[in-house]
Amino acid sequence: MTVLYLDTSSSYFSAAIYQDGKILNSQWKLLSKDMSIEALPLLKEMLDEVNILPNSIDKILICNGPGSFTGIRIGMTIAKVYAWALQKEIAMVSSLEAMAISEKEDAVLPIIDARRGYVFGALFLEGKALIPEGYYLLEELLKKAEQYAPYTIVSTDSFSNLSPHIYQPNYLKIIETFMSREAISPHLANPCYLKKTEAEEKQSV
Repeated sequence: MTVLYLDTSSSYFSAAIYQDGKILNSQWKLLSKDMSIEALPLLKEMLDEVNILPNSIDKILICNGPGSFTGIRIGMTIAKVYAWALQKEIAMVSSLEAMAISEKEDAVLPIIDARRGYVFGALFLEGKALIPEGYYLLEELLKKAEQYAPYTIVSTDSFSNLSPHIYQPNYLKIIETFMSREAISPHLANPCYLKKTEAEEKQSV
């Protein structure tokens, strides 16, 4: 099976092409505000480098969040149109799941900065969420996690009072863990923001 993994939920473009137990190509590149411009050309470049035609991909694994609202929308749009146009299987992976599964340690607390003292986070032990994915005050999440210590904090972000392990995707482990996840219709693939957008919050005031 040939699998494309795509994650644009942070400032990094993260993608890998997997085939028959091997990672043929991968990309981990800081794009920040250039994500909307560079994501699709980078993906095409990755496929071209290993002579894989877009129609040769059997399944797409897309990170549907949480994370950057804009980044999530970019990745989801690419993956949904790809799956719909070429009739490919698509399945979703949480960005927090991907962060946790990439670590060697058993108990992992992946966190994503959500600003104003809040984070998107969860605590996983051997793939099981002991603290569910959610939008938490960082202090409250750390307090919840105390009962599961020791654990490893992992993030792509920096925090003034923490020194998290810097996230480096283990593409082989991510894909082989989640490639059997049930495929869904591209029309049913939705972002997981875990909180309202700023526009939605203003409307509810």
